[in-house]
Amino acid sequence: MIWHRKDLLDLQSLSAEEILTVLDTAREFKAVGKRPIKKLPTLRGKTVVNLFVEPSTRTRISFELAAQRLSADVINFTAEASSLRKGETLKDTARNLEALRADTIIIRHSAAGAPHFLARVLEAHVINAGDGAHEHPTQGLLDLFTMREKFGRIAGLKVTIVGDILYSRVARSNIWGLQKLGAQVTLCGPPTLAPRTFEALGCRVVHRLEEALREYHIELVSVLLREIRIPETVAKVIEEKQTAEQQVQIEINRRKQAEIAAQRRVIEAQGERDAAILRAEGEAKAIELRGRALKNAPEVVQLTFAEKLAPGVQTIFVPSTGNFLLDLRGMQQAPQGR
Repeated sequence: MIWHRKDLLDLQSLSAEEILTVLDTAREFKAVGKRPIKKLPTLRGKTVVNLFVEPSTRTRISFELAAQRLSADVINFTAEASSLRKGETLKDTARNLEALRADTIIIRHSAAGAPHFLARVLEAHVINAGDGAHEHPTQGLLDLFTMREKFGRIAGLKVTIVGDILYSRVARSNIWGLQKLGAQVTLCGPPTLAPRTFEALGCRVVHRLEEALREYHIELVSVLLREIRIPETVAKVIEEKQTAEQQVQIEINRRKQAEIAAQRRVIEAQGERDAAILRAEGEAKAIELRGRALKNAPEVVQLTFAEKLAPGVQTIFVPSTGNFLLDLRGMQQAPQGR
């Protein structure tokens, strides 16, 4: 089948044949990434604009790399550095890009339906890279391509999507694509994020993980915060709560560090006291031993250098004190009574 559509806005509007056409084409281009020179002249002379009004890293880089490998000229556009910050409308911005002869505009926007709006007012091709909580068709096609490469088919597979379903645009694209290709889809999450209203799309909805995983081939987890779209007031309350919890944790960590420091000081002080006691006991023991040694030694008298030694007096050097002792036992006594 030949692709006849001007734009790629969602998977809901595509037929199974159109989805398979994209997957078959992607299989052929997959081999290009394994070549030494990863280039094809398919889009030579064409200009591709990445109009990302919402923050993105992987999706924008993926589109930029794909366009470059097809030899297209790529222009990256971010809202933070554009006239959108000054109040210029999305329609005016897109028409200015089209006036510059942009052939394809890849748009990511936080408002659901923004790519459909541009497709109606522009002659350039429009590709949806994610619009609010609506759809993310290119991510859905990538998931389908991966499943098909792994299992060789999509029809008959039992796929369970777990997590945030209500606000996940990727989950919606996967639901449409999987069902169109014949897969059985089960959604699992709390009632607030996986409501029973999805049963109208032909999905099975359960709220217990054990029940969801009884029979399945593939499990897709959709819990990324970047997929959640909630009111600003609720988001502010959540942010304030998280900030308060962080402050509490910081205070807890500070107190723990203070307790550890106090314990360390107590241990150090105890060590110093123990060391002082050991020193005192050692000195007392040394004095005691010295006293015993002097008690058992010959009777000696310590003299200064100014005193004059008498005949027969012997000097004894004591290394522990560095003093000279005199042995007076050999000293001659003077005669008495004369």
